[in-house]
Amino acid sequence: MSDSLVIIPTFNEKENIEKMIHKVFSLSKKFHLLIIDDGSPDGTGEIIKKLQTHYTDTLFLVERSGKLGLGTAYIKGFKWALEKKYAFIYEMDADFSHDPEDLERLYNACIAGADLAIGSRYVSGGKVKNWPMSRILMSYFASVYVNMILWMGIKDTTAGFKCYKRKVLESIDLSKIRFMGYAFQVEMKYTAHLHGFKLVEVPITFVDRVLGTSKMSAKIFKEAFFGVFLIKGKEL
Repeated sequence: MSDSLVIIPTFNEKENIEKMIHKVFSLSKKFHLLIIDDGSPDGTGEIIKKLQTHYTDTLFLVERSGKLGLGTAYIKGFKWALEKKYAFIYEMDADFSHDPEDLERLYNACIAGADLAIGSRYVSGGKVKNWPMSRILMSYFASVYVNMILWMGIKDTTAGFKCYKRKVLESIDLSKIRFMGYAFQVEMKYTAHLHGFKLVEVPITFVDRVLGTSKMSAKIFKEAFFGVFLIKGKEL
C-alpha cells in the first residue's frame, strides 16, 4: 500500500499514457495512479485497461462518458482518494510536461512542512522548455495579474503539478469549486490559502508536450482571466 496517489486526467493521450504509467511505477518511491479518462475516442482507456492486468493493485481507472472538464475530473479523483484514505494526493498531466521524477520532490516538500506543494515554473530554478517566448510571457504575466488581485504570494498561480496533504482536501468544500479550466487551478490554491494552509513552490522544468494535442483553448483562457474576480469574492 502506498500513502500517495497521483491523479491524471486524460482525453486522447494514447501517445503518452503507456510511457507515463511505466515511468511513474519505476520511481524509487511507490505511488499509486488513478487515471480519469473522459471517454477518449483514440483508445486511451483501452491501453490503461490492458496495463491494469500488470499493475493490478496500483493502477486505477475511472471512465466518464464524455469530455467533462479538468476541474470535474480532479474533483472526482480527490473524492476517490479521500475515500481510499491516501495521505498525499497529486495532480499531474499525462503529456510529460510535468516530469514524473519531480513527484518525489513535491512529496519531500510536504514532508518538510508544506500543506500544498506546487511545481513552479517561475520561482528561482524553475524553467520552461519548448514554448515560444510569447506564450511564456502570457503565462508569466497571467500569474502576475492573478497575484495583483488575490495576493497569494504564489509566482505560478496556474500551475497544475501539485501535491496536497490529505487535510487540505478534507477542509475544502469541493462542491463549491466552480471553475473547470485553468481558473480551477487558481481557485484551488486560493481556497487552500484562505484556509490558512502553507503553500510552497518547488522549482520544476516544464516541457511543452511533444506528442498529442494541447487542450488549451480561448474559452479556457477567458475563464481564467475573468474568473479571478469571482474567486476574489469567494467565501469559505
